[in-house]
Amino acid sequence: MRVELARAWPRRHELRAVELPEGATVADALRAAGWSTGVEGAVAVFGVVADAATVLHEGDRVELLRPLVVDPREARRRRAGGRMR
Repeated sequence: MRVELARAWPRRHELRAVELPEGATVADALRAAGWSTGVEGAVAVFGVVADAATVLHEGDRVELLRPLVVDPREARRRRAGGRMR
């Protein structure tokens, strides 16, 4: 089965497709792509949080999610500045 992996950094991203046997897991996909299985942050399959033991299906997209640097609510407050009342 074919699975796509994606990871991103500010202003850059990487996509990689791998062929895996039926019943392969997220950990198998990461190994096949040559990416570390000790992921910082989280892993998702099509945006749904997953773990290394999650079984994949044909056409799945595994996404490596970076840890948040700033709480999203705090980031909105900073962008809004003094406009929020």
